[in-house]
Amino acid sequence: MRPRFIIRGLAAARSFCGDRRAVSAVEFALLLPIMITLYLGGIELSEGLSVQRKVTLTANALVNLTSQSTALSDNSTSGTDDMNNIMSAASAVMYPYAADNMTAIVSCLSVDPDTKQAKVMWSVPFPSTGTGRAIGSIVAVDSNLAGGNSTLLLGEVTYPYTPIIGYTISGTLNISDKMFMAPRISPPTFDGTSCSS
Repeated sequence: MRPRFIIRGLAAARSFCGDRRAVSAVEFALLLPIMITLYLGGIELSEGLSVQRKVTLTANALVNLTSQSTALSDNSTSGTDDMNNIMSAASAVMYPYAADNMTAIVSCLSVDPDTKQAKVMWSVPFPSTGTGRAIGSIVAVDSNLAGGNSTLLLGEVTYPYTPIIGYTISGTLNISDKMFMAPRISPPTFDGTSCSS
């Protein structure tokens, strides 16, 4: 004959194993951390992709506006003012993200017809306290862009993106992009410096 406490224990175990009333709550408790992680991860991913897209659009706007500037091409005295306006307009593309954190550079490159190397003729940074590319330095250009004796404009944008939730995991990420474009009017001259070799 079994003692009473063993009989009661077996009965309680059978009752516990057969009880299905809280199965949904247990399943929810197990899945909740996974669901929250996926939700927050989706927010971080979409925010990061949005910043990446804004950086690409800003680089495109920067080089596109510079390629159309008649003041730069005509070497007028308003060339510096126009470049400041171009930089300001390009930084407005970053909205709603703070353009104060962004660094941008627009450079004019002269491509040598023999060596197919692109040399920096002038370079303008944003903000103006930053540093542009070194004059005379060589920039790697795709062979399809390095045609005959040509001029190219290069727009570069870097944005330090700090994830909202995942900052402790990844820290600040530098998202950057660059864009090449040929001048639409003529090789621009900026601050008295020609863009032709």
